[in-house]
Amino acid sequence: MSPPVYSLIFPADEYQDWGPSLEILQFVSENGKPYSETLSIDLKEGDPAYFRWFLASILYSKPIRETSATKTYKLFEHYGLADPKSIVKAGWDRLVKVLDEGGYTRYDFSTADRLHEICRNLIAHYDASLDLLHQRSSDSRDLERRLMELGKGIGPVTVSVFLRDMRRVWSKADPSPTPKVRVAMADLGISDLKEFARREGLDLVELETALHRYSKLYPRHPKRSDSS
Repeated sequence: MSPPVYSLIFPADEYQDWGPSLEILQFVSENGKPYSETLSIDLKEGDPAYFRWFLASILYSKPIRETSATKTYKLFEHYGLADPKSIVKAGWDRLVKVLDEGGYTRYDFSTADRLHEICRNLIAHYDASLDLLHQRSSDSRDLERRLMELGKGIGPVTVSVFLRDMRRVWSKADPSPTPKVRVAMADLGISDLKEFARREGLDLVELETALHRYSKLYPRHPKRSDSS
């Protein structure tokens, strides 16, 4: 027997002009594809794929259009700048040019600085291996701490975005939901992400990804908005 469809309807008095009714299982099915998969990054390939997704996560975490972040990531791949050593070797000026081409004009200098620092630290402390970083972590919180210590460009949101997809390959990946996902959870009446996924037979990564996309499709009403 198929699981029951969990129908979620916005309260009419608050969302009647902008929020649709939707069935969460169908929405997750249609919108839950992990971002790493949309970029054709197969995390089962190991360390090289881990870094490519890490790079993409850093780009997606900037306050910039998702299309620009996707374009920029693909440019890094196209120019052979999708591993720590290549990024360090390329140098700051080259990184700025790639970021500008992708649409990061407002954040080109700072992002180039941070990518350079992050990659240098990953090479120096973990032999350029995110898998080694994971192995040395004692638990999920230590894993998050080690990731953030790689450089200033890595905060809680970047870590959550990165580790969301890494749940499927790293046993210690257990991130908290991002602010956008928490907003979607509150609006849809989901108090516990893991329990909801278990009860409804949903993949946790796909559920969280769908909620992120939901928050972008149906942002909060201005009267209820808050900063991320």
